[in-house]
Amino acid sequence: MGLTRRQLLAGLAAGATAAPAQFRPGNGPKIRTVPAICLYSQVLIKIGYDELGPVLRSLGLDGCDLSVQPGGHVVPAQAPVDMMRSVEAITGVGLDVPIITTAYTSLADPTARNVLAICGEMGVPLFRTGVWKYGAAEPEARLAEVQRDIMGLASLSRAVNMGMTIPNVAGENVGAATWDLNAIIRGIDPRAVGYSFDPGYALEEGGVGGASVALRLAGPKVKAVTVRDFTWARDGAGAWKPQPCPLGEGMVDWPRFFQTLARLKFVGPVTLPLDYHPQDELGAIRRDAAFVRKQIGAAYGG
Repeated sequence: MGLTRRQLLAGLAAGATAAPAQFRPGNGPKIRTVPAICLYSQVLIKIGYDELGPVLRSLGLDGCDLSVQPGGHVVPAQAPVDMMRSVEAITGVGLDVPIITTAYTSLADPTARNVLAICGEMGVPLFRTGVWKYGAAEPEARLAEVQRDIMGLASLSRAVNMGMTIPNVAGENVGAATWDLNAIIRGIDPRAVGYSFDPGYALEEGGVGGASVALRLAGPKVKAVTVRDFTWARDGAGAWKPQPCPLGEGMVDWPRFFQTLARLKFVGPVTLPLDYHPQDELGAIRRDAAFVRKQIGAAYGG
């Protein structure tokens, strides 16, 4: 069973420190020489966005990957009220909001323009899109549809001065294998569109060789990273399924991955999704954050 809001807030009290001076809206994230370690805020959805900053700071994080989607910390329809307040609440304790996670896959969603315009004004540099599924459509026809959607979102991202990142979610999804998405975005300004790369998903989808090729292909356009690990386990029917686990306890070669990021001079956000289910959520977040910080220190030279 997950911790309650009361337990989560109580768990941060011992590590609380005085907040530094508040940042002005629109400043954007700090200039960094190494990636910023962020938590996907949906992990702590029990906590309101007004309390999220102190919790994240007490857990040793650099920032927040803010969930802006139905059921998230910011519900898109309420963005005119909540979007600016949520960013200010987090940056006001000295943390960054370098990326938001959305469910947007086209401009058909009437909230997209408003949400991204506010984020651009607030200095949030990146947003992560939703996922395009292939479904039953013929793949070439589906890719043509997705290309139109991406071009529309890319035009909006340029207009509001944000970068758009597309996740490589494993399964029958556009971008899972990287090559299909690369064919779509290779002609688009890389400042506007790039990858939100997850090495766990890449390994799950393509195996060791496929994951290596996927990262080489995506590398120059990786704008954000999500770090998840997994092992293979049999389900009740005897089929092999990926089983999420703490970072460093699964299949991903983390030293090699972070060394590659260092060679690419990647300094964007690294998001912890915590998609396994630990008994001690706060302890698991601290552990994963410390693990990533150690990998960054080794790969980037401290």
